[in-house]
Amino acid sequence: MPKSDHETTFQQLRSILQRYEPHLVAVNDKPGNYYLDTSHIQPNKKPLFFGSARIGKQYVSFHLMPVYVWPDLLDGASEDLRRRMQGKSCFNFKKPEPDLLTELAVLTDRGFERCREHGYAR
Repeated sequence: MPKSDHETTFQQLRSILQRYEPHLVAVNDKPGNYYLDTSHIQPNKKPLFFGSARIGKQYVSFHLMPVYVWPDLLDGASEDLRRRMQGKSCFNFKKPEPDLLTELAVLTDRGFERCREHGYAR
C-alpha cells in the first residue's frame, strides 16, 4: 500500500476518534498512532480502553473496544465492514473507503453513547 494511502486512511480514522477527545483521555497522539481511554478505572487500576487508530505494515487498524464489550453494537453492520474485522474489535483498512468509514463513524458514535450510558465516559 502506498504510504500516502496509509497516511490518508490514518488521518480519516483518527478524525473519527478525535471527536470524542473532550470526553475521553488521549493517551497517545503521535504520527501514525492515536489512542483514547475512557475515564473509567477498572478493578486492575487501569483505565478502560476506548479506541485507537494505528498505521501498521500492511494495514491501518482501527480498534473499538465498545464492540468487544457489547457485541450487539455490530448488529446490522454491513458485510463489507465485517470483512475488515480482525478479532472482535479491530477493523483493518488498506485504503480510504468513504462508505465504510462513514459506517464506522456511526458505529463509533453508538459505542461512545453506550459507554456514556454505563458511566464510562463523561
